Amino acid sequence: MVDGQVNTLQDVVYGFMPAQILHVGARLNIADELAGGPRTLGELAAATGTHGPSLRRLLQGLACLNVLGETADGRYELTAAGQQLRADVPNSIRAAVLLFCSEAMWRSWSALEYSVRTGDIAWDHVHGSSFFDYMDEHAAESTTFNSAMADRTRAAVPKIIGNYDFSRFTRLVDVGGGNGQLLATILTSTPELRGVLFDQPAGVSDARDMMWATGVADRCEITAGDFFAGVPTGGDAYLLKSVIHNWDDDKATAILRNCRKAMGDKGTLLLVERIMPPRVESPAFGRIVWSDVNMLVNTFGRERTEAEYGALFAAAGFELTGRKPTSDDPVDYQLLEGVPA
Repeated sequence: MVDGQVNTLQDVVYGFMPAQILHVGARLNIADELAGGPRTLGELAAATGTHGPSLRRLLQGLACLNVLGETADGRYELTAAGQQLRADVPNSIRAAVLLFCSEAMWRSWSALEYSVRTGDIAWDHVHGSSFFDYMDEHAAESTTFNSAMADRTRAAVPKIIGNYDFSRFTRLVDVGGGNGQLLATILTSTPELRGVLFDQPAGVSDARDMMWATGVADRCEITAGDFFAGVPTGGDAYLLKSVIHNWDDDKATAILRNCRKAMGDKGTLLLVERIMPPRVESPAFGRIVWSDVNMLVNTFGRERTEAEYGALFAAAGFELTGRKPTSDDPVDYQLLEGVPA
């Protein structure tokens, strides 16, 4: 499977195997162990505390996935693709691999049929609590989730900055902004802008370090709270990236209504989301479809068409006035702009 496109149905049948090989490789920190250069099987086994002959079999699987290669003298080295499994690189996907291939995630996906038959959330059925409540109760998994979301945002930031002019605003409120990666970058590129970062306490726990590290701490307020109860007032723009797709229509509308109340009559609403086509006529849309089914299984949310987002805007008191792509990729993030109706 490449970019959401299925090569053959047989590839799908065996798809769980390479996913788990990748997952165990990430859990064993193989990429980080190879970051300094090629190492022998014995060195890797000692560093990872694994059974050498069995580790070799895993390494062969990772080689088939183009994560690593074997040198002429029998040592193992990272490929360019394998660098993405390192924890300390800007384009890391390690946290995403740990999240989406975790036991908890696989257990919920094993109940996909339950969701399809009932319309209920498989995660809640399997784990006995909602996805977000589960994360609140499991610190390690929550850290992995937040890291995966931060990595995804980091990758998207240059495209968002490069395709939208934030300089026309004076006070930007980032609702559900996590550790502040996106807001910090926007503030860095827009020197006259001030920002407010708003999320749950766990979400903003590392935000202050982010703001100091990027030199924008003096222009950014950090506020913890619940966006279902309300959001900070006084912004002339409210930004939500990958927030609304996590919720059903009622909850999504409630969040947007709180933004509407907070901004007054002259603000701007900015959503950064992937947009589902009205009809899926190409396998190129696989990534957004897989994301949609993932939310069927795990959360209240869904991916939406532009018309469906327009309906949400209207229900919350906004008019959808524009849609700006962040790249030429049809399943990449889109920036939806709205104003008070």
